[in-house]
Amino acid sequence: MFVIVAKYLIPKGYSGITVFPFVIVKYQPDSNNEVLIHHEKIHLRQQLELLVLPFFVWYFVEYAIRLLQYKNAGLAYRNISFEREAYANESHLDYLKTRPLFRFLNYLKGNEKV
Repeated sequence: MFVIVAKYLIPKGYSGITVFPFVIVKYQPDSNNEVLIHHEKIHLRQQLELLVLPFFVWYFVEYAIRLLQYKNAGLAYRNISFEREAYANESHLDYLKTRPLFRFLNYLKGNEKV
């Protein structure tokens, strides 16, 4: 994993993005934010499981489906299975040590809003 600080690569309203093997954060202090970095590490694991490119295809297709479902960009983003897993476990810094493969699939279930 490589952490890069690049203010202009991060969309407005976000602190970081992950494109294997890089974690890109908006501001230098974000690179020391354990919770943010852990959230992005969860995305690294998800990307590896799906061999990177299929992760992004799935991510954007699921986002489009959620956008149709919720008719709200913020809710659509927060309810993508990958994001649901990452947000639910970003504070559990040992999560990746015991995380089963393809755990994000558990977050596809249910229609409750996060």
